[in-house]
Amino acid sequence: LAAELIGLQPRRPRRSASGPSAIFAGMTEPVVSGGDEQLTLLPLRTPRTRRDAARAGTAASDPVARVQVDTGLPHLDRPFDYLVPADLADEVQPGVRVKVRFAGRDLDGFVLERADLSDHTGQLQPIRRVVSPEPVLGPALLAACQEVARRCAGSLGDVLRLAIPPRHAAAERALPHDLPPPEPLSAPGGDDPAYTGGWEPYLGGPAFLDRLANGESPSASALVAPGIAGADRWPALLVDAAQATLRSGRGAILVVPDARDCDALEAAVIERFGRGAAVRLTADQGPQARYTAWLKVLRGQVRLVIGTRAAVHAPVHDLGLIAWWDDGDDSHTEQRAPYPHVRTVALVRRDLQGVALLAAGHTRSSAVQQLVESAVLKAVECPRLVVRERSPWVKVAGEGPEGARDPGGGHGRMTSLVHESVRAGLAAGPVLVQVPRVGYLPALSCQDCRQPVLCRTCHGPIAIPAPRDAPQCRWCGRLVTDHRCEHCGSTRLRARVVGANRTAEELGRAFPGVPVQVSGRAEVLGSVPSTPRLVIATPGAEPTTEEGYAAGVLLDAWSLLDRPELDAAEDTLRRWIGAAALVRPRAQGGVVVVGGVPDHVILPVVEALVRWDPGWFAARELAERRTLRLPPAAPVGTVTGGHNDLVAATTGAPWPPGARVLGPVPVGTDGTERLIVQVDDEAEQALATVLRQVRARRAARRTGEAVQVRMNPADPSR
Repeated sequence: LAAELIGLQPRRPRRSASGPSAIFAGMTEPVVSGGDEQLTLLPLRTPRTRRDAARAGTAASDPVARVQVDTGLPHLDRPFDYLVPADLADEVQPGVRVKVRFAGRDLDGFVLERADLSDHTGQLQPIRRVVSPEPVLGPALLAACQEVARRCAGSLGDVLRLAIPPRHAAAERALPHDLPPPEPLSAPGGDDPAYTGGWEPYLGGPAFLDRLANGESPSASALVAPGIAGADRWPALLVDAAQATLRSGRGAILVVPDARDCDALEAAVIERFGRGAAVRLTADQGPQARYTAWLKVLRGQVRLVIGTRAAVHAPVHDLGLIAWWDDGDDSHTEQRAPYPHVRTVALVRRDLQGVALLAAGHTRSSAVQQLVESAVLKAVECPRLVVRERSPWVKVAGEGPEGARDPGGGHGRMTSLVHESVRAGLAAGPVLVQVPRVGYLPALSCQDCRQPVLCRTCHGPIAIPAPRDAPQCRWCGRLVTDHRCEHCGSTRLRARVVGANRTAEELGRAFPGVPVQVSGRAEVLGSVPSTPRLVIATPGAEPTTEEGYAAGVLLDAWSLLDRPELDAAEDTLRRWIGAAALVRPRAQGGVVVVGGVPDHVILPVVEALVRWDPGWFAARELAERRTLRLPPAAPVGTVTGGHNDLVAATTGAPWPPGARVLGPVPVGTDGTERLIVQVDDEAEQALATVLRQVRARRAARRTGEAVQVRMNPADPSR
């Protein structure tokens, strides 16, 4: 093993080599080993005759085990050969966890296969012990993880850490092996549950369910129309799709962005089938509960999985459907390398296992729109007449008759239209007010010259966290007691941005006696009663109510739109429609008011909300990005790190022909920089290969800091 490690060290460039390309002279294209493309830092050695590695004390049959060792080092991301001791011959099977000796340490690993020969010419080390005889890494899961690593420019070890939860010995011992296989799901009363009928108004919806029930694998993108009835809400629609798949004898995975959405989905499953019909996989579970649920899926004891992004890797037997809700939510993107999106993993499993896909949401992201236009997903939508009947009436402050009566009303925060709509809504039920910012006064500016007030120490934003608190820096916490504007010398301050708590205070004074509830960072409410009340919520934290909100107000529209991000408009529409979908339809008096829209921001995003046409907006957004060669219309890779590390890692990199290398440019105040590489569609995998080489080469040098590589991020600038 020591000789193997020495052989993995990067070879020094020859003296005849010159120029930047010399530093990549030791790199080769990935070589295929065991069905996976593994990175090699040296030219391949001269092939030697494979010899029998068996010796005394080893297994009589297939004495060599190829182990994926969890080194955490990208340049060592490949299987290593170990001897199988005779006393472990029966336990060392493909997929089990083992302990092996690697570079003087005992490390975890997964057995990929057993063999009778080894390519290694030196002496092999024996496997130290078997951590668990449970084969947690099956062939289908291994193939999916390898492909995800290949597409995302990552390492197999990183993906395995995301896909397989840590072992919990007590959970493994407590779960019986002899549980009967799952029976066809039935309603709590014992009858076969019927569909809710929520898919009936959708063009192609009933046909989609029929194909799932017949064992086929259709793929669709469903634009879910607003609806406050149980059958029309998105949890019931996802459960209908899962039920149709289960009727065909296959399993299903339903993925949602966060635990609150998982609660709503779990409640719909329990209502339909009772408790125990599905397992839940979320980050808020304890280690034992999560591993127990994962083992039930692995052993085929449960066929329906609901959860957050990690659930998309669940090893469901006879998997037939992967459905995910709200594709544009950032929570669907893994925050650890190689940063795969749920959509990416679902597409990989579709290609390898032939499963059906369902990307559902009130809006459609540009990435899903690209899949629709390329015929990977079939659009499933309600007719425009049905959407109009179900959606609330959307008004923009400062427009129409209200704008003629109060020409300056569109520039204010609490306009007359807002007050009138809130007052009318409170007479019929609860009113939802969406505020983009948390806190009290999260940003201040000079009263006289309107310049932002920044901290003198760290240049962070100055805020007032509570009504009677002194101004202080949101970054370093420094109190500001002697403010004087550097531009005009004024000592007076004004609110530049108003948070949810201050909004609740203002509306509480404007409507005395009305209960006011705040849902945001400190406390996220799941639901509220249908009695008159004011609910102030930040985007994504809006609680549900059984009969729907009587009215909704979207304050400070400029705050969501005026962001230096590629997907600012797309994300804004997603958050607006997500809140407006909780309001009653126009036939029941439901009204949504958009306030704080500057004149120059009356853009397609506002028009799409007024018309309730997110499909049109997604197509328009994708067309613009295709013209500008921006993601997801064009493959993009990024390399991020300190200046010296970034230069050392990318100088001389063999980028694909025609690649556009942009930067590096600063992306923070700590000296971090980012390099952006754009390529044509046919060079996407070649770019991923080079990015893997860049990361592995930097890690192998053992000098400086590692660099971060990402393939096809939603916004390369972030």
